[in-house]
Amino acid sequence: MKTLNIDPTHSTAGFLVRHMVVSKVRGSFKSFSGTIAYDPDAIERSSVQVDLDVASIDTREEKRDAHLRSADFFDAEHHPRLAFRSTGVKRTGKDTLEVTGDLTMRGVTHPVVLKVEELGGGKDPWGNDRLAWSAHTTVNRKEWGLNWNQVLEAGGVLVSEKVEIEIDIQAL
Repeated sequence: MKTLNIDPTHSTAGFLVRHMVVSKVRGSFKSFSGTIAYDPDAIERSSVQVDLDVASIDTREEKRDAHLRSADFFDAEHHPRLAFRSTGVKRTGKDTLEVTGDLTMRGVTHPVVLKVEELGGGKDPWGNDRLAWSAHTTVNRKEWGLNWNQVLEAGGVLVSEKVEIEIDIQAL
């Protein structure tokens, strides 16, 4: 079993959500940390834990970021962190995994399933072993109490309930 630290300078924790039904807005969390206990010979013994700093949300629009940090969405003042704790890992293919875990936002925890691709690894120029994974899932934000929305005059809503989560991790 190897214990690896997520390298935030070579990793991303992002999301995308439909805006006004027609376009996709992407965002990410600039500040996060986590560890991976990895056993390639007995993958089911592996585990992941990640914490994300809500205040570090970045959608490339400061007013939108401030709104996302507000009580209308993440309520960063009272819930400054998002957390993921794995509860199970299973191999689904040669280079694919399914990681089940608990995602906590706004003090609410629900299970999610991440579809994960193992990207490989190697030694960096300083002799550190590095491994990489790419993961994704889709959640309904309302399950975590992120309910704010606005009905559009032409029909539909301003912000989709469906949120796609995209994670690219490099760990050492």
